[in-house]
Amino acid sequence: MAHLIGPDFISIQTHDLDAARAFYNEVVGLKLAPHSPPGAVVFDTGPVSFAVRSPIAELRNTDTLGEGVALWFGCDDADALHQQLVERGTPIAFAPKDGPFGRYFAFRDPFGYTITAHTVG
Repeated sequence: MAHLIGPDFISIQTHDLDAARAFYNEVVGLKLAPHSPPGAVVFDTGPVSFAVRSPIAELRNTDTLGEGVALWFGCDDADALHQQLVERGTPIAFAPKDGPFGRYFAFRDPFGYTITAHTVG
């Protein structure tokens, strides 16, 4: 019987790929992948790849992009990343706290997505 294995690739959508590249690379610290196809910015993440791409369809109600979907990213130090993002003026959804997967917090990217970061390792 065919079945899903698990997440293999995650992407979010925005009209401004240049701003997405700058935010996720320069502010959040994700490394750019060596190659991105047209209409997308791919980051060198693992084990699951992450990209920001041009919209497949019209984005409606951009104030709540991704509502109902939880995107969690591992990081080396949630408290330090939180401080770095605060210093860069990134909106914080909630401050670092202890949770089921260690220290975590959530921030909103410039496009309206809420991203949760948690300390791994």
